[in-house]
Order: sequence, then structure tokens, then C-alpha cells
Amino acid sequence: GKRVVFLKQLASGLLLITGPHKLNNCPLRRIAMCYVIATQTKLDLKSVKVPDHLNDEYFRRPRASKRAAKSEDTDIFASTKTSYTVSDQRKEDQKKVDAGILAVVKKSADKKTLFGYLGSSFCLVKGQFPHNIKF
Repeated sequence: GKRVVFLKQLASGLLLITGPHKLNNCPLRRIAMCYVIATQTKLDLKSVKVPDHLNDEYFRRPRASKRAAKSEDTDIFASTKTSYTVSDQRKEDQKKVDAGILAVVKKSADKKTLFGYLGSSFCLVKGQFPHNIKF
């Protein structure tokens, strides 16, 4: 797993998180609460401006229509999958949010530890339970 920064809770109940992308390659994304383990590490994110347009609609991908155009020239076995490409708007939003978070981490007293902490990965092994661990 990755260590990420919680930004806000969306209207659907999902959590908006980010890596920051520069530290652990985790982009802005929404994730369900059941996949998150809270820790005692706190960052003062009052100075970080999270844009208001980062909501559930922002993260929804356009759905392909299931009904193909019915014509005699189309081949039913020819499936063209379109690959997802990141939009320029998402790249700009990622840069803005990451710049604010990295500035907060740099201002903290234990910045060297926080950079290492956010950049490292996390895993549980057999017999470890998250409710018994002190983070």
C-alpha cells in the first residue's frame, strides 16, 4: 500500500487523497473508507487550496455506449478499446495540490522524516492486525 494524504470527503462518501505524486506516484484520486487506515501523523493543510471542482463528477470517466451503430458493414468481433489518457486539467490540478502539500511538509519541523514516511510503502504481514498496531 501507499502512504497518502487525506484532503477531503466527497459528497458520495468517498475520500479524496493524494500521494503527493512526486513522492510516491499516487495521483489525486477518490477511494473508499474501508481501504484506508488512519494514522497519528498530522499535517496542517489549512494553507493548501483544494479546488472546488474536485468532486465526484470530476473523477467520473465517460462511459462508452453499449449500443453500437447497427449497420451491415460493422464487424462484431472488431473491438476497439480506447485507452485512458490523463487530461491537462488533471495534470494542472495535481501540480497545484502537490505544491501546496510539499510546501507544508517542507515547513514542518521533522520534514526529513515526513518525506521518507510518505515515500515509503506500507504492508501488513500474516498475523498483523491494523487495530493492534500503533502508527
